[in-house]
Amino acid sequence: MSSILQTLSCLSLILLVWNQVPGLLAHEFRFGPCRVEGVVLSELWEAFRAMKSTVQTQDGITSVRLLKSQVLQDVSDAESCYLVHSLLKFYLNTVFKNYHSKAAKFKTSKSFSTLANNFFVIASKLQPSKDKDMLSSSESAHRRFLLFRKAFKQMNTEVALVKAFGEVDILLTWMQKFYQL
Repeated sequence: MSSILQTLSCLSLILLVWNQVPGLLAHEFRFGPCRVEGVVLSELWEAFRAMKSTVQTQDGITSVRLLKSQVLQDVSDAESCYLVHSLLKFYLNTVFKNYHSKAAKFKTSKSFSTLANNFFVIASKLQPSKDKDMLSSSESAHRRFLLFRKAFKQMNTEVALVKAFGEVDILLTWMQKFYQL
């Protein structure tokens, strides 16, 4: 019994030290000029995977994609901050806000909350620059975002919500390019 307590004490001490050492868990998104620390990408993936089959089986239109290559391909570092900010805000204000009841219905609320909370943290920490030199990047990112939003609005709202939520893996894959350990 005492060896179990010693082992637990040792593990607790290791975890305490691990969490206190600066930089040891330094996870950071670097979207051009914008930085977001403290988000663990693997937690986002784990949360999405827990919901993936439930969400994607609801998507009856597999020939349409909202997050098209024109939206996410060849995004410069400078425009990445603006684009991810717009996409995350849209997901929070439109997709997650209106998908919440479905998540509860399918008993995926915990994973849903993990995604929504992390998207909120990332979006709230992003501070796109108002610098005049960055104006062309923000305009280019805005045009990309409008392609996504236009495709969303062309669909029935319920279908579009399922489609957008089912494409979180595409968004996470793109965001992963900007992730640093």
